[in-house]
Amino acid sequence: MAGVLDSVNQLTELVGQNRLELLLFKLPGNTQLYGINVFKVREVLPCPSLTVMPKLHNFVRGVAHIRGQTISVIDLGLATGGKMNHDVEKGFIIIAEYNRSVQGFLVGGVERIVNLDWTKVLPPPNGMGKVNYLTAVTEVDKQLVEILDVEKILDEISPVRTDVSEQILENVKQEIETKQVESNPDKPKRKVMVADDSSVARRQVQRALKTIGLEAILVNNGQEAYDKLCELATQGPIGDQIGLLISDIEMPEMDGYTLTARIRNNSDLNKLKVILHTSLSGVFNQAMVKKVGADNFIAKFNPDDLANAVKELM
Repeated sequence: MAGVLDSVNQLTELVGQNRLELLLFKLPGNTQLYGINVFKVREVLPCPSLTVMPKLHNFVRGVAHIRGQTISVIDLGLATGGKMNHDVEKGFIIIAEYNRSVQGFLVGGVERIVNLDWTKVLPPPNGMGKVNYLTAVTEVDKQLVEILDVEKILDEISPVRTDVSEQILENVKQEIETKQVESNPDKPKRKVMVADDSSVARRQVQRALKTIGLEAILVNNGQEAYDKLCELATQGPIGDQIGLLISDIEMPEMDGYTLTARIRNNSDLNKLKVILHTSLSGVFNQAMVKKVGADNFIAKFNPDDLANAVKELM
């Protein structure tokens, strides 16, 4: 366990090189390996004593008091349609930061950390249905590793607001429409491309954009976004068709940093505005935004912040 915790801090040289580190773990009564990006993990520790409180969601086993902070502990087995962890005292919690908040994920056991190239991380196979909780799969030592859609799990426990608030809605809509007319008075309204491997995250952004009168083109990862942009560029100037790209950072096949860098190195695409929109947060990401040439960075998910950023860049 000490080796796992030591490795959690050795991260920054990987991000931006289309690479990631996954913390591998298992759920109780299940031999399947799962993975979570180490960059989101604060620490891993044996499950402490949990306090059960009234009106908690069924997936939340209790709250833990860790280093002066009260953290909800989510049973990942239950949350993904599996078995409840009946041996909580023998389990571990992965404390991770997602979408501007900190959660604890109760798991059966923590295995190790692996270093991978995003090109080896693939979208889930077709035919898995809408109820699966995967954003990607990969293979480690000839064993399948499933990467969970944590945003979907969190949204089921505590859905986020996706509509832009009234106090900024009219101002944002009016300014976007005015800029659209000024820049392309005789052309169709430009669309916004949204690249994210989480179906929940794509829908959240799409709803926020619809609120301010913009249509979204949804793609599932960075490679799909880049290919689609290149295809559109053959039909005319990309700026006449796409007003903005909103991209997640963590995505199979090609991450958002690599996608942004490739856009900046492509003469047909390099004028495209890019917002990196991710559950990763912190000063490090601000530095990476400048390094790869993105125009803005927003931590998920606040529709007002997103609307204001779109207004500034469209």
